[in-house]
Amino acid sequence: MATEEFSGEFSREFPDPGEFPDSLADALAGVQRTIRRRLRGTMAAAPLRGTQVELLRLVAACPGIRVSDAAQELWLAGNSVSTLVNQLVAAGCVRRETDPADRRSTLLLPTPAGAARLSDWRARRSALVRAEVARLTDEDREALAAALPALRRLARNLHGEPEGGEGPGGGEEKEDR
Repeated sequence: MATEEFSGEFSREFPDPGEFPDSLADALAGVQRTIRRRLRGTMAAAPLRGTQVELLRLVAACPGIRVSDAAQELWLAGNSVSTLVNQLVAAGCVRRETDPADRRSTLLLPTPAGAARLSDWRARRSALVRAEVARLTDEDREALAAALPALRRLARNLHGEPEGGEGPGGGEEKEDR
């Protein structure tokens, strides 16, 4: 395995056990940030920010989700999600519909343009990551594949255990998720 620096975020192959969580978080954030930056330059439409893409992905996966449920799912404050919804509506990616069961609630649905944009983003992301993974050594690919179950468990743990014991959507936007 190479010990090159990745965007200056870590420089040791095997960090001190006390530094491992920070090194892992830095590596994951660096990979995600780099994917977003590389994709941003290939998209025909104006780029969406990371949280906008997350909300669009959620709305596409759960058509008819309420703003409050989206806030809870994304660990964002309700007013932050409302702002994101306004931005996605203006971009033509999401539409609002009054909940027939509770006229005070609004349901979020992807528009055909939003679904197409998300599909295009997913295809471009897949092609990018596939190409970069192919450049790795067999050992690196095997190590990443072996780490996937643990990373999925970590994601579930992080989703279920908010920092500081704060409930979902009950505070400011959570950074560095």
